[in-house]
Amino acid sequence: MDWVRGKEIGHGGFATVHLAAPAGTCPSGLPPLMAVKSCDAALSSSLRHERRVLRELGECPRIVRCFGDSLTAERGGGEELYNVLLEYAAGGSLADSMKSRGKPLSEPEMRRHARSILEGLEFVHSKGFVHCDVKLQNILVFPDGGDEVKIADFGLAKRAGERLSKGGKRGGVEWRGTPMYMAPESVNCNEYEPPSDVWALGCAVVEMATGRPAWGSRAESNAYALMIRIGVGDEIPEIPEGLSEQGKDFLMKCFAKNPKKRWTAHMLLKHPFLALDRVNNDEEVVRDCGADEFADSSPRCHFDFPDWVSSQLSGTSRESGSGSLSPSSEVDSDQSFVTEHAALEVSVGSSSATDRIGELASQVRPNWEHSEDWVTVR
Repeated sequence: MDWVRGKEIGHGGFATVHLAAPAGTCPSGLPPLMAVKSCDAALSSSLRHERRVLRELGECPRIVRCFGDSLTAERGGGEELYNVLLEYAAGGSLADSMKSRGKPLSEPEMRRHARSILEGLEFVHSKGFVHCDVKLQNILVFPDGGDEVKIADFGLAKRAGERLSKGGKRGGVEWRGTPMYMAPESVNCNEYEPPSDVWALGCAVVEMATGRPAWGSRAESNAYALMIRIGVGDEIPEIPEGLSEQGKDFLMKCFAKNPKKRWTAHMLLKHPFLALDRVNNDEEVVRDCGADEFADSSPRCHFDFPDWVSSQLSGTSRESGSGSLSPSSEVDSDQSFVTEHAALEVSVGSSSATDRIGELASQVRPNWEHSEDWVTVR
């Protein structure tokens, strides 16, 4: 594939990023503008690894696309570079975007971005990989798609279940990723599995909400002191006070110290915090996460419940015409409508449904002619 290198737009510890445009001989289907990540071919193991991971993952709307790789001779042939052609994000990283605006994100913006990142992570985890470096610098913004965000930089990604080798002459562990976003199990046990990506996502959401790193700005100056805070004791990043109750609970699910108790990306996508959608003006509505399952059987009126079964309370639950139904109450058949941690106050009037309906009967005929009092309902 032929392409033309443009101006530099970024650089990291081992690679430089430039704009790139397809040459006239390049096959169709490529965008008119791309980003090319390049490094010295002799030092390209990490970039080649990223290319392999992206190839195995395949395409996902929440992951930056890869268009291929190539070797090029630069500076008169004296330097050989390895290049990976990627989708260009005109908005830069989410960290850059927040820095330029100079203030934290609104809660609807946080929800939208958190949902997009989780959709990407759910895909990555379903493919058997762990990103290992989720942070705002690796979340890219695409303004043309309405500030859509996508996950980038898979240079540190690994296979789930793959144990990292201990390195160094002293047998030290191989820390990978950014200390500010590391999970307790990564610090303590050198463990990088899908739950560690979820912890990092929680840190990213805190940063979206406050404009500051989850562990505070001073934590950047001493990585080892930060590792002790993360790995020892019960301390977690501070939950922003201004966040809604749903948002606070969402973060608590991300910051469970025990990775086995931490919610997965799939579970978090169904959390009430992400079920709040921003609609016209500043109105907030709640979206039923499971609405699609019941769309065809949604009742049109109060009689349209084909699966409704009336259950009678046992005689022990009645007392002077009313009673309290506790989790130990009995109901007919195997159907129980009492949850483990709730008690339902019920009122029991007549002894049968026929008697109760009879009490509703009246000798006065209803007047159906006042149409202005009717309301059309679905």
